Amino acid sequence: MQMDSTTTFLDKYNQSVPRYTSYPSVPFWNQERFDVAEWKFRLNKTFINQSGEVSLYIHLPFCEDLCTYCACNKRITKNHAVEGPYIEAVIKEWSFYRHLLTGPVVIKEIHLGGGTPTFFSPDHLRQLINGITEGCTVSEEHEFSVEVHPNYTTDLHLETLRALGFNRISIGVQDFDPVVQGLINRIQTFQQTAHVFQKAREMGFKGVNIDLVYGLPGQTEEGISRTLKKVEVLRPDRIAFYSYAHVPWKSKVQRRYNDEDVPQGLRKWHMYRRGRQELLEMGYQAVGMDHFARKEDKLMCAFRRGELHRNFMGYTTSSNLLMIGLGASAITDTWSAFSQNERVVEIYQDKVRNGEFPIAAGHLLSRRDMVIRRFILSLMCNDQSNIPFSELREAHIDYILDKIPLLEEDGLIQVVGDKIQLLPLGRMFVRNVVAIFDEYLLDRDMNVPIFSRAI
Repeated sequence: MQMDSTTTFLDKYNQSVPRYTSYPSVPFWNQERFDVAEWKFRLNKTFINQSGEVSLYIHLPFCEDLCTYCACNKRITKNHAVEGPYIEAVIKEWSFYRHLLTGPVVIKEIHLGGGTPTFFSPDHLRQLINGITEGCTVSEEHEFSVEVHPNYTTDLHLETLRALGFNRISIGVQDFDPVVQGLINRIQTFQQTAHVFQKAREMGFKGVNIDLVYGLPGQTEEGISRTLKKVEVLRPDRIAFYSYAHVPWKSKVQRRYNDEDVPQGLRKWHMYRRGRQELLEMGYQAVGMDHFARKEDKLMCAFRRGELHRNFMGYTTSSNLLMIGLGASAITDTWSAFSQNERVVEIYQDKVRNGEFPIAAGHLLSRRDMVIRRFILSLMCNDQSNIPFSELREAHIDYILDKIPLLEEDGLIQVVGDKIQLLPLGRMFVRNVVAIFDEYLLDRDMNVPIFSRAI
């Protein structure tokens, strides 16, 4: 792309589009059609088809301090008395699933997300995992992963998690620049991060990953470069290089800094291009739209074999179609149905105490939903897919056929017959490519923001 045309190009594609960790995206779930009995039936059907294998996402929402860039569901408190009741609720919620599922449970994956999972004491984390795995079989090839904040992760946390079978760890860094850290209220030194990193290596975690964010308030290209030089010293297995999602209408805390502080458009694009190039020069290979991995890492191997998967946790090596979400705001994905728990901790806990599945929202996928979902998944994970024209509405086909030449002209895709192939530039803007196949966006006013921008 010529630099003199970059601004025009970005103006065209820097739209508000979903991240497509699900299809349809959560704002388009049909609540009127959602039926809990049908959801239970579909969940158990997938469980049986998966030979009893399940993946678990457990949301631990508590943090001691507020990171102002964060749009996740969290609860800020220094009162650790909240730990016990919450752990008890999660274990009880899991018991509801255990009674629903018809057969022995094989746990393939557990992911602890947040919030700050290591807000919880090592003893409470032990109570949680033992309560979840009791009476279940843990797969020999299991992958247990946890997100950690170095400031709140002790050696005892790491020792406990490792003893419980955790073998992957994602360390939140975002940026090492002190100016940026001050603006987003996430002060952590390189020394703190390096200590957690090295301890995890010594304790035998087979995957030690780092999360970075570009486009944060106060961030510069040079600052990103300095952060990457520090990250290179640590040599993580994978690096997630996420775009900062500026969604102040959703996350009011993002109004604590001015919009002028937030790099957008061309400035943000240059940050991504520079960061991407430096990661490639460091020996990492690009996977999907925002992940980088060493060539021998499982994520890269799955990509090369065409076995990469994507769900609410992002890109993953597991192709398991049943992911059960536990905890406040957690999402369960049965492939043919979604449900999301109550977001407010107290409401979530009350429903569980009363013996109810704490579901606040859900969606039963239609046949066409599942066809489009499979297409989107293939395009985002394999860079190519066959367009399912025979399954689409006539108006949607006309829309797609109208948009394809424009995407081809801009160098994002190549289409031969029904087969669509992402070109290198298209991988960076895959959200925009996928959006033309999103039936739910057809009649939506794109000027009303619901999602973060593509850049």
